[in-house]
This record gives sequence, structure tokens and C-alpha cells, in this order.
Amino acid sequence: MTASVEVESRTPTLPERRAFGPGTRMWEETGLVTFSLTAGSAFLLQTMEPTISAVVDAHSTFRTDPVGRAVRSLSAVMTWTYGGPEALAETERLRAMHASLNTTDAAGVKHRALSSGPWAWVLHTGTFAFSENARYFAKRPLTPQEKQEYYHETLQLMRNFSVPPKELPATYADFEKFFADQVENHLVATQTAHDYLRVIRSVGAPQQLPRFLRPVWRRAVAPIGALQYFVTVGTTPEAARRKLGLTWSESDERKLRAIGWVIARMVPLLPERLRYFPIAYEARKLERDRARLQKVIAKRPI
Repeated sequence: MTASVEVESRTPTLPERRAFGPGTRMWEETGLVTFSLTAGSAFLLQTMEPTISAVVDAHSTFRTDPVGRAVRSLSAVMTWTYGGPEALAETERLRAMHASLNTTDAAGVKHRALSSGPWAWVLHTGTFAFSENARYFAKRPLTPQEKQEYYHETLQLMRNFSVPPKELPATYADFEKFFADQVENHLVATQTAHDYLRVIRSVGAPQQLPRFLRPVWRRAVAPIGALQYFVTVGTTPEAARRKLGLTWSESDERKLRAIGWVIARMVPLLPERLRYFPIAYEARKLERDRARLQKVIAKRPI
């Protein structure tokens, strides 16, 4: 029996749609400034899914405006995680936006951005990237129990995005089997994936940057692009690397672990304002202010 068949026979009961808040791993970790570095493998795996690849190829600006595209994507993630009342509105906005993103590939196959499998795969790749990157960029890997607890949170996210239950493994253990099967038997080496790797390795200048400053931009971002490419390749499953013709040596693995060790110990030392992206920081600050207000109210004389 394949992993996909198992998923169909073991679908979870999903919670009601609601925003995330304090006390969840999503709240504590999604907004960290390392997100943009560690999410690369998720985006790469998305571009290897045939329908996502076709839609991205036809509609995305990641080749012509990589910085703008990255900023918009990051803002969307921060909003659906930390937006409170705006979080569910953001998921609805994204669904409405993707409803018209359809295309037909060169072979005549029609692709719809909101097809349930591809729509779920976008979020599945985030689940994988979070767990995988904890092996490198956290002080210790997640335990099986922590992975399962985090998976419960991802099911909430799936519910918020109206992903059909049939697309969702019931447990994290089921998810691991499903994910490995998808990577091995469904993902392909698309041109979109190769283009994505090229773009992150040498990020083009923002469109509004004056032409005379573009050589400065290229020199400034070259080390960042090299690091992003290296981390993305290193945290991508070996089966996907093989399909894309990417090499990864034992020396590369040791280097990635060393980089991760340093980052895992440096980022927690940063002030919260620098440790989190702006939306995440402001949301966390607001929740602390609300908690303080409730304490004052509780002490009022009656």
C-alpha cells in the first residue's frame, strides 16, 4: 500500500478555523529572522511539483522581481501566523488570488493552483522544512513527541487554508511516509526548480534600484546568495537533490552543521526586535501588552 492510499484511509478531524497565538510553536518560531534562510528547501520542493511549477512558471515574478516576490511571500506568512483578526482574512485573500491562477502546459495538461493536492503540498513543504531545519538550526533536533505536537499545529494551518482532509495524513509518522513517497514518486526536476536555484544564488537587484548601483548590489548580496543556495540544497531531501542533479558531500554536511550550530546560538542572543521580523515582533509585543492590561484589570477594586 502506498503512502497516498494510507492517507485516504486515515484522515484527521480538523479543528475550527482560528488564528494562532502565544503558546504555539508557530508563534514562537515562524517569525524568527532565520525563516527566510531555512524556508528555501520548502520553496524548492514546491517548484518540483508539476502543477505548482506550471502555475509559478506562468504567473510568478520570481525571475524578474525576486526581491519583491520574496518580500510579499514573507509578509503573507507573517500575517497568517501573527495577524490575529487579519490572519484568516489573509488565507482567504490568498485563496481568492490563486483561484484564477490556472494554466495549460506544453503537453496540453491543465493546471489549477487551487487543486487540492498541490494546494496542500505548499503547506506540507513547510512542515517538512520546519522539522528538517531543527536538525541544523536549533540547539537540538525535535523529539518525536515535539514533531507530533507541531503537526497538530500544521493541521490548524491546513484548516485555516481550507485544505480538504483527504490531503492530510493523520499523524506526523504518517506524514513522513507520505512526504517521502511524494518526493520519490511525484516530484520532478522542472525548469522552474532549476530557475529558482539560479535566482537565489544570484539575486537580481530590486527593480527600483538605479542602474549605477546594481554592481554594488551584486557584490553585496553574493555572500548571502551563496549561503541561501548552500542551505537550501543541504536541507532538501536526497531524493530531490538526485532528481535535480545536485551534489552534496560529507564535507558539505559538516559545514552546514557548523553553520547551523553557530546560528542556533547567536540568534537567541539578539534583542527581540532584531530576532523577529517586524509583523511578528509587533504581534508578540501587543500580546504582552494585553496580558499586562488583564493583570491590572484583575487587581482593580470592586
